[in-house]
Amino acid sequence: MSTFEKFNLPKSLQKAIDELGLVTPTPIQEKSFSVIMSGRDMMGIAQTGTGKTFAYLLPLLKQYKFTPTNTPKIVILVPTRELVVQVVDEIEKLTKYMSVSILGIFGGVNINTQKKAVYEGVDILVGTPGRMMDLALDAVVRFDETQKLVIDEFDEMLNLGFRPQLTSLLAMMRNKRQNILFSATMTEEVDGVLNDYFDFPEEVTLAASGTPLENITQITYNVPNFNTKVNLLAHLLQENSDMERVLIFVNNKKISDMLHNRMEDLFEGEFGVIHSNKSQNFRLSTMAEFQEGNLRGLITTDIMARGLDISNISHVINFEMPELPELYMHRIGRTGRADAKGTAISFVAPREEERKIETELLMNTELEIAPFPEEVEISSKLIEPEKDRQAIKFLTKKPKMETQGAFHEKAKKNTKVNLGGPSKTKKKTHGSVNRNMLKNRAAKKKKK
Repeated sequence: MSTFEKFNLPKSLQKAIDELGLVTPTPIQEKSFSVIMSGRDMMGIAQTGTGKTFAYLLPLLKQYKFTPTNTPKIVILVPTRELVVQVVDEIEKLTKYMSVSILGIFGGVNINTQKKAVYEGVDILVGTPGRMMDLALDAVVRFDETQKLVIDEFDEMLNLGFRPQLTSLLAMMRNKRQNILFSATMTEEVDGVLNDYFDFPEEVTLAASGTPLENITQITYNVPNFNTKVNLLAHLLQENSDMERVLIFVNNKKISDMLHNRMEDLFEGEFGVIHSNKSQNFRLSTMAEFQEGNLRGLITTDIMARGLDISNISHVINFEMPELPELYMHRIGRTGRADAKGTAISFVAPREEERKIETELLMNTELEIAPFPEEVEISSKLIEPEKDRQAIKFLTKKPKMETQGAFHEKAKKNTKVNLGGPSKTKKKTHGSVNRNMLKNRAAKKKKK
């Protein structure tokens, strides 16, 4: 069995690893270490939960040498504020016995406070593309001494629309640097950026998706609408005491708030919610409450949960099927980690059936439908978004053509072009005569 000792880490770094209780590196950590140590550009394909944060931090910290400059030597870009906080926390754990200054920057907080912290000097700078760009344009963040650039959750950054900021930041940086990129999926857009800005990157791919599917029990229910989904969720939570650490995924902020309000009525104080409209302090405190076990569950969107390392999840519930099949894999991969068993439950409405089929094709596995519990009430009441979809569907239908003559006669009349009747012609002629008379009078006045 391989251990971290084979990496020949500095004593200060190895001591921190030992105190964290880590013994065996994960596959992505083993595969990435030698590539990053070689100084070559690297592209890693790995999902959250595979240990990829330590996969790039360990070799970078092993190579790190103190220099008396104030500009960052290592820059790490991540898509969300929560990930900035998480990565900074991981670096602080590893550098407990090292002399390294670390700073995280992100939007939603006072930019002047962050400017002051940057001016005081930083060795490792972690940030979101938007705030990093803001400070770079103000010449507060400089990349003169930046030797290593890490871009984590790259595909998610592109999904969030950060490509302009990313390409601008890449253009600002010195050419002689090592680029390290991690992405959960490989898309054409990811490939395009690699071709433009990376120097023949070596690909490191984790063969498995990070969490073996055999560790996860997948259960699917056909559920007609939002209110019935709430009834089913409440029933499952009441009947299964082992649903103690639950992640509930929805597709947008509006649904997440609606669901949280209903859960608060049924299970007061047991569920939290995080999405991009919530304040930074609220999101961080909610995450902390969940991690500490003070909340039974967390309702979240894919964007907020992407990249966050949330431990010991017993159940993942897809309250809505994700819009992309790859996201299904990301979601259910939150449970069943480290040889533990997990359960993924999906609620599939009729309009979500196509997404389910796409997910099955991606996994090459058919999702079996569980019988709907008889004691759960099936509601006929629709929420506004569901009504809107029905209305849109109705409007897009072609009208049935009437076969009776009355319809065709009316349609034929509507195709005629009104060229104007005699009265309109008369008015036009009368107008033109009046104008000619005025012109003649004006000409006579000039002669006089």
